[in-house]
Amino acid sequence: MKKYLAVYLCLFVIACNNTNNADTNSDSKDAAENTAIAPPIALNYTIQKVYNHDTSAYTQGLEWNGNKLIESTGLEGKSVLQILDSNMKPLGNKVKLDKEYFGEGTTLFKDKIYQLTWKTHKVFVYDANTLKKTNELYWPYEGWGLTHNDTALIVSTGESNIYFVNPIDFSIQKTLGVFNQYGYLSNINELEYANGQLYANVYGRNEVVVIDPQTGQVKYRIDFSNLLSQAGVKYDPLSIDAGYVMNGIAYHAGKKTFFITGKSWPVLVEIRLR
Repeated sequence: MKKYLAVYLCLFVIACNNTNNADTNSDSKDAAENTAIAPPIALNYTIQKVYNHDTSAYTQGLEWNGNKLIESTGLEGKSVLQILDSNMKPLGNKVKLDKEYFGEGTTLFKDKIYQLTWKTHKVFVYDANTLKKTNELYWPYEGWGLTHNDTALIVSTGESNIYFVNPIDFSIQKTLGVFNQYGYLSNINELEYANGQLYANVYGRNEVVVIDPQTGQVKYRIDFSNLLSQAGVKYDPLSIDAGYVMNGIAYHAGKKTFFITGKSWPVLVEIRLR
């Protein structure tokens, strides 16, 4: 009898262990599912209006100041900073950068316009009313996209990191890694901060991602692959030059719409997200 009792006890322990292991595996699976990064939600848009855009403008930075559009363009010897009216017509004289500089992102912060350069580590600061250059700052990385929130300028460098910097001396206050469900997302380019969220072009893609500025997680994505055809434009920019990619996001606070364009694109398209 003792022999049979020992066998029964052994079988009972094994059964309990199997049950506990199953519970543990189930808990681990639930925990993994709960901590998995959700993929970004796809947003749609409707086209509001299509504007002509100067194809000589290799757009790098774009930002509305009321009803005036600030545009920074690139390419050595062709880089400018200019102000456009609401019909995309130039206002006043444009600032031409010296031929060694490749203009990049731009933003307006407290009556000053900041303009990045690509590889020369220079940030140019202008009086927003006169466009007179008032300062030059140093940036240790490549300059790509530029925007701002209430307290800091926000810079992209073509990698997955975004930097929040002091407007006075461009010192880094915070580094934010951008990621989605697959990991860190590189090629972050032109930036726009609107409604508490960070919008970014992904270089080489007809796509804008919406980033949580606190965590770096990509929450939403907008596919603009068909933007030009939907705008009624029979134009394939990449068949002309591989560099003519989509680049340029500007939020118009008064209209609550976004303006989207590309490097040397013939149009600038006003859209409303939905």
